[in-house]
Amino acid sequence: MSGFENSADKEMTFDPLIEEIADYTLNAHIESEEAYRIAQHVLLDSLGTGLLALRFPECAKHLGPIVPGASLPGGARVPGTRYELDPVHAAFNIGCMIRWLDYNDTWLAAEWGHPSDNLGCIVALADYISRSRVAEGKMPLYVKDILTMSIKAHEIQGVLALENSLNRVGLDHVHLVKIASTAVATAMLGGTKAEVCSALSNAWIDGASLRTYRHAPNTGSRKSWAAGDATSRAVRLALMAVGGEMGYATALSAKTWGFQDVLFRGKELTLGRELGSYVMENILFKISFPAEFHAQTAVECALELHPLVNERIEEIKSITLTTHQSAIRIIDKKGPLFNPADRDHCLQYMVAIGLLYGTLTAEHYEESIAKDPRIDALRAKMIVTEEEQYSKDYLDPDKRSIANAVQIHFQDGTSTEKVVCEYPIGHRRRRTEGLPKVIEKFETNLVTRFPRRKSYDILDLTLDYERFIQTPCQDFLSLFVI
Repeated sequence: MSGFENSADKEMTFDPLIEEIADYTLNAHIESEEAYRIAQHVLLDSLGTGLLALRFPECAKHLGPIVPGASLPGGARVPGTRYELDPVHAAFNIGCMIRWLDYNDTWLAAEWGHPSDNLGCIVALADYISRSRVAEGKMPLYVKDILTMSIKAHEIQGVLALENSLNRVGLDHVHLVKIASTAVATAMLGGTKAEVCSALSNAWIDGASLRTYRHAPNTGSRKSWAAGDATSRAVRLALMAVGGEMGYATALSAKTWGFQDVLFRGKELTLGRELGSYVMENILFKISFPAEFHAQTAVECALELHPLVNERIEEIKSITLTTHQSAIRIIDKKGPLFNPADRDHCLQYMVAIGLLYGTLTAEHYEESIAKDPRIDALRAKMIVTEEEQYSKDYLDPDKRSIANAVQIHFQDGTSTEKVVCEYPIGHRRRRTEGLPKVIEKFETNLVTRFPRRKSYDILDLTLDYERFIQTPCQDFLSLFVI
């Protein structure tokens, strides 16, 4: 006997925040049809983005079993590959793919993040659990179960992000992915409330990654696999909890040793609103190009200006970029950029690409394009300024704008108009325009990995909403095996 009592063996009262997240995960009934329809698009968008990432060797090198031969026939399959893995490492694989190109969805608040990162955990577990159930003669999970857990994971991560800024204390937002994924993973595995709370307490006690790898002079590719790492850890903690591992009642609030005192400067973690389906309904899609979201509207402005300046690049004297405070903190970069991870988080680089090429793709962050001397020449002419109203509207819950403006000044004293874009095409305010383009993006990404006939078969199922949500998970995911 170890002498330790498991939380499932006796009543334990956890920190209220942990209890509230557990109650929501296990008991909330999602009634929003809009949330489910958006979740359908999020799932397809995320899988398509992951398939596109397979074209990049730096992503592909992370995929497969953790050591050669450590596969699990009948386990969780990794879309776009032949890998069948244990669900812990499958979550890493899928999470890594989805996040690699910085092209999946985004949530902007006091903390930033990408709630579809949680699909690394959800998709891996859904396939593993569903295949295991079928092998035992039981009912599988269905695609609607994936969508439900996706809505809940989005909500947990996004609502925690509303008022709790991890970046202000130097911590990375993927910690909130680990929290949300831990909650839904434990629930998917049949965990009780005590087990969900136990798993969550351990996830908070894990602490959080530093943001070191997101900022100069250390910006690097870890930012592309950090979310996969978080989702895989969540699956491991969930499996431990349902296997009887104990939890810690005051993981957040314990004096001196709890998360709040150790890592959050003594501030109390709070939920910014009641948990429901708000985050999924308001999620931001990256549709037109893979760019850090605070720059999406700036790139839209640059693309609008491209025809006006394309033949006058040498005549440009200066470029004014008017933006909001969060963009300045994250992506306002001067000096050398050393790798794709550095470039896709540089406002000036992304605007320069838009002005020069009239488009922006993942390939534009690679060395073959980055060595174009015109890019750094344009960056050197850019002046970044904050517009206070943009910063206020960014935080306004009724607006949640991500505004940027670009104006070009020429050596002869003339200027273009100041092109302003408040809401990117992936914003809720532009859903009618944006959602069809999410599907176009998905179709485009499918054919980077599969023959057209197979791509059409996938589209035939996934775009028929009623049939799609009633499809067993293992049947849906079998379509993505090469």
